[in-house]
Amino acid sequence: MSKPSDNPADPFKKALAEATKVLADDAELSVTYSVDPAGQTADTIRLPQVSRRMNRDEVLLARGTADAYALRHKFHDPGVAARYMPQGQMARDLYDAMETARIEAVGAQHMPGTAGNIDAKIENEALRKGYEQIGQASDAPLAVAAGYLIRHLATGRDLPKGAANVMELWRGFIEDHCGTALENLSETLNDQQAFARLARQLISNMGYGDQLGDDPDSLDEDQEDNAEEAQDDQEDEADTTGDDESDGEDAEGSPEQSQEEQQDASQAQISMDDQADAEMGEETEMPEGEAPLDPPMPQPVSDADPDYSVSTTDFDEEIAAEDLAEPVELERLRAYLDQQLEPLKGAVSRLANKLQRRLQAQQNRSWEFDREEGILDAGRLARIVASPTTPLSFKVEKDMEFRDTVVTLLLDNSGSMRGRPISIAAICADVMARTLERCDVKVEILGFTTKAWKGGQSREKWLADGRGATPGRLNDLRHIIYKSADAPWRRTRPNLGLMMKEGLLKENIDGEALEWAHRRLALRGEQRKILMVISDGAPVDDSTLSVNPANYLEKHLRDVIEMVEKRKAVELVAIGIGHDVTRYYERAVTITDVEQLAGAMTEQLASLFDSDPRKRARVMGMRKAS
Repeated sequence: MSKPSDNPADPFKKALAEATKVLADDAELSVTYSVDPAGQTADTIRLPQVSRRMNRDEVLLARGTADAYALRHKFHDPGVAARYMPQGQMARDLYDAMETARIEAVGAQHMPGTAGNIDAKIENEALRKGYEQIGQASDAPLAVAAGYLIRHLATGRDLPKGAANVMELWRGFIEDHCGTALENLSETLNDQQAFARLARQLISNMGYGDQLGDDPDSLDEDQEDNAEEAQDDQEDEADTTGDDESDGEDAEGSPEQSQEEQQDASQAQISMDDQADAEMGEETEMPEGEAPLDPPMPQPVSDADPDYSVSTTDFDEEIAAEDLAEPVELERLRAYLDQQLEPLKGAVSRLANKLQRRLQAQQNRSWEFDREEGILDAGRLARIVASPTTPLSFKVEKDMEFRDTVVTLLLDNSGSMRGRPISIAAICADVMARTLERCDVKVEILGFTTKAWKGGQSREKWLADGRGATPGRLNDLRHIIYKSADAPWRRTRPNLGLMMKEGLLKENIDGEALEWAHRRLALRGEQRKILMVISDGAPVDDSTLSVNPANYLEKHLRDVIEMVEKRKAVELVAIGIGHDVTRYYERAVTITDVEQLAGAMTEQLASLFDSDPRKRARVMGMRKAS
């Protein structure tokens, strides 16, 4: 007989797990609880952990999350979703948000009790992401707003305050573009395939039709038409054979006449070419000293790749973090970041102390003795007293390799970093800045993203100018300075909270960001310069890649990395979160869990300051790109 549990939350967790299985209509479903983010696979649902205290917010969040995942398990067909899934990232986000809203609306029809629980989940999400404080539509996620609006129209329920704020910011835009299509919403809720078609129509109406890809329904019709045409061709093959023979006789009618026409045409072309050459010769014969000067060639956008082009740089911005949010908001976001740091405080502090000890151990003074000049060696004065004719002995302090050093941390601020990865990256940057500052090493913290999802003003200008072919990079860059190298950490501490701001993280154009960070470092006066890049994959910008070759941004990133590594003025190191970046960077390490980031950064930096160059290459399994 098993011993009863001492945890008062266990009966509730067991009851919720059983209720989730019933709601999902799957007795074999596995329901677990974890401190990791909630999630779902084909046969498992992972719910937020419920502590012994069982406070109201924990219980409501667990129930709402359980209901949302159970309804998705019951009313969502992954095969249908994959068939109609758009290709572009923004269109996919809209599609997923609207499908989630459909599932929750259908669940509310069949089981009204789930609606209140899911409201609690939405309220928690809106509070955590600061939706209530957003004042402009450009700062609010359009996909989230569209999902909220679909749920509101389908259920008639009022949304929690923060969620309602995001919805209302975009409601006018969505209804202006999709008002007629939204009238068919109630007719499609219970048919996932019909709703998928409606969702694609809404996405197109909102201006993202170029991200939808091929229509799966039209592809099916084309396949049927092709099969019918192939059958008709086989039936008519005998008739067309006779027609081909008669056509062949007509084609061979008068060969002499055809040959004469060809000769006349050739002679006419030759005379036209001669005339054009003569005219060109007359134009180019100018008096000496009066030849026109060729206009100067425009400066290339990229030092690494002269062929890399940009549609326009008029809307790019390099901006300080404090200029992207009010001081009050920065303090609120920093407080939220500190809450994320709370469970990791012990581990992070140990790593910071470890790095500091390793650096300070190398700060111990090292001297060269028996020099003719320098500082008087007091330890050898007794020898002079014993033998006055002995010359004075001096010592000189050795220069340590890590002195006069600046480190730049370049953080990927793309949408795929949203959630725990960006929180861990911000926490680690914060810890590194504090630790290195104690060791007299200057630190700069930079971030890179774009100002818009859909190309922003750059794309609008390109459309207005007539959609030129291969325009190059087609989005507005946003390069953020969280901490300059000369600014003390205590003054810039709130700035790192900006990474928690909803709506900040968008696309990532790594090549230009890396070149920007390299230029800033190259202008510094320190003798040693280190650049550490933290990213979660290859550069992605849907607006740029939709009108340029598929490898356009990736090729530029490789060219910039090659330039930096060849010049050797800056030591380049990279850490990939969940994606293998060793295929880009010569010195890199890939981590599979964001929890490993602090340790990876600590080991990488410590290795760079190691006095033995052979030890530097044996850190965290670093290897050259294949």
